[in-house]
Amino acid sequence: MKHLYPLVFLLFLNVPVFAAHIIGGVLTYECLGGGNYKFTLKMYRDCASGGADFDNNAPFSLYKQGTNGSQTLLTTLFRSPDNITVINPASNPCLTIPPNVCVQEGVYTFNYTFADWPSTSSYHITYQRCCRNASVSNIETPDEVGATFTVELTSASQLLCNNSPRYNSFPPIVICVNEPLVYDHSAFDAEGDQLVYEMCSPLLGGGLGGLGGGNPNACNGITPNPACPPPYAEASFINPPYSPLNPMGGSPQVTINPVTGLLTGTPNVQGQFSVAICVKEYRNGQLLSVIRRDFQFNVAVCQAVVNADFNSPDLTVVGDNYFINTCYNLDIPFENLSTNNSNVDSVQWEFDVEDSTWVYNSWDVLVNFPEAGSYEGRLVLNPGSQCGDTAHIFLEIYPELVAAFGYDYDTCVAGPVSFLDQSAIFGSGQITDWIWDLEATVTDSVQRNPVHVFKVPGTTPVRLEVWDEHGCKDDTVRAVVYQPVPALILVKPNDTISCAPASVFFNNLSSPIDPNYDIRWEFGDGMEGTDISPTHVYTDTGTFDVRLEITSPIGCYTDTVFKELVRIESPPVADFYFDPTNPSNFNPVVNFFDQSTDVVHWDWYIDGKLVAQVPDFAYSFPDTGLHEVKLTVVHPEKCVDTLVQYIDVEPQVTFYLPNAFTPNEDTKNDYFAGTGVTRGIIDFKMEIWNRYGQKIFETTDVNEPWNGQVNNDGRLAQNGVYVCVVTFTGPRGEPFEYKGYATLVR
Repeated sequence: MKHLYPLVFLLFLNVPVFAAHIIGGVLTYECLGGGNYKFTLKMYRDCASGGADFDNNAPFSLYKQGTNGSQTLLTTLFRSPDNITVINPASNPCLTIPPNVCVQEGVYTFNYTFADWPSTSSYHITYQRCCRNASVSNIETPDEVGATFTVELTSASQLLCNNSPRYNSFPPIVICVNEPLVYDHSAFDAEGDQLVYEMCSPLLGGGLGGLGGGNPNACNGITPNPACPPPYAEASFINPPYSPLNPMGGSPQVTINPVTGLLTGTPNVQGQFSVAICVKEYRNGQLLSVIRRDFQFNVAVCQAVVNADFNSPDLTVVGDNYFINTCYNLDIPFENLSTNNSNVDSVQWEFDVEDSTWVYNSWDVLVNFPEAGSYEGRLVLNPGSQCGDTAHIFLEIYPELVAAFGYDYDTCVAGPVSFLDQSAIFGSGQITDWIWDLEATVTDSVQRNPVHVFKVPGTTPVRLEVWDEHGCKDDTVRAVVYQPVPALILVKPNDTISCAPASVFFNNLSSPIDPNYDIRWEFGDGMEGTDISPTHVYTDTGTFDVRLEITSPIGCYTDTVFKELVRIESPPVADFYFDPTNPSNFNPVVNFFDQSTDVVHWDWYIDGKLVAQVPDFAYSFPDTGLHEVKLTVVHPEKCVDTLVQYIDVEPQVTFYLPNAFTPNEDTKNDYFAGTGVTRGIIDFKMEIWNRYGQKIFETTDVNEPWNGQVNNDGRLAQNGVYVCVVTFTGPRGEPFEYKGYATLVR
């Protein structure tokens, strides 16, 4: 048993504590000559992580690539971190960085001498570890996957005893949201080889194996030991919007310059993002190495120590420039909205007026400018200090614009009204637009001096709105009194030839006219009316003259007689009969015969559908029940009459039972079932009884036959005679019962 103790001890040594803390790392190499190399892994974890610390005895696996792409494990070396350094975000005296954000950097180094060197095959050096922070927002299930830190020692690099590039500086720990990012992500190469930079995908490694079951050192374990051989899976980005080339988004998108390694863009979403930058090393056009740095960027809100801001009427803000364009408002209020006012030691408003500068030191200010014109100013916080801020003010006050107009027209005879614009600008500039609301608040004209004929008399508010070249506007409203009589009386009846009794609507189109006018109608049949547009019912036949008199509120008078305007004729009469009078589903064809008088057109409707336009026709009803038949006839003068009758198509059913069947599966007479017309029946039941009074089959489905088996379940019924009883209710509730015998012969 004592031989097991070292094994058990080693097993416990290699089982790591679960750590959701990895935020990145980079693996580089240095050629020392003679096949001896020094490898350096810089691994990063979150200071705020609740997971384990950097692994002691971290397993680094070395693989040699075969000619067919296979990988052979050479060895696994175990190393502990040489040193661990806490790196805090870079300070900025004028920005407040979110607290408690820092990164720990653990550095692992080891040497290894390759026996077969320089080799025509590549070597892969790999360390894998789970897991990443669950709060990472651009890749899928970050808390269930880890990272692979690997480097390929290519045959070309071995031949030249090449050193890999090394990144020059540590990435920014905190990036301010909605603030421009400019970070030099370049690398240094000892041999001066060409370096090309690109966004790439972080590599995945390890998993949750070992937590609650499984092997923590397997490929899907917390710390694979040995590390899994290449190739390695890339992180799955949440798409859209993220991808290896667009891992953070931004406006503009965060990108890297392929030549300089300058990382630029403006992140616009808070969160934590896994990002990988690859630097490819070329010499004479030949690729020597690819170094991948995997890092978690934290995008957070960074608050400026002071931020100059204010509000004012007609304000437009572009960056730190505040533009105010106002239309003749000499008293301008400025409301100070500057944030973090606890860090504001002094406030200074400055306005350049004529040859002097007006200065105010209050938090808010109301400035009375002397006249229209252009002015510049500034809101300065902490003037002269390192962490101050300035908002630049550009003010334009435009000259006063006043809208005015006059009008003229003939007060008795209806005609046009002429309007005259009298608007003015008290200063430089010109009026560019006129908008007239002449009736019912509708924009009737955009001319400067319009001419308008009012359709409605009375006192009408007329509104003029004027605009100048600066976009300033003014308006005015005047009451226009307009009450002449119409220059021409126009009447449009809805019908001039009709059948008695005829209701005729006389639409009075004369203009202008309203209820304040006196109206008198003579309809030609001895009746009169006083409505503006009356409806009159003619009960007698004949031809009638119509007279209309109009008197305005100021006493102007006009009249007109419309000769033989209306003619009334005798009406049509719709009538028909049909045969047979009692159709059924077995006899659905019905003949219809017209008996109408004084008609020239027929429209037959059955259940609302037009089916014929002839005097007589035959129709086959597709369904039983009560059907509406409507005949609409038309007089030569378009008068209409309608008659509606109802036809009941009786639903009838038939049912027949056979007396024998042979269920021997020869496809002939294998089933026993009734036949007939059964549409519309309900409560159907068929029962089969044997001679002992036992029920051996029952169905409520009219379409289900008896197959000669007990309950149709596979047990064969004996040859013989069986009693069949069928009951159901007809379409109109009438009961039906059928009894018979079923002779079963196999």
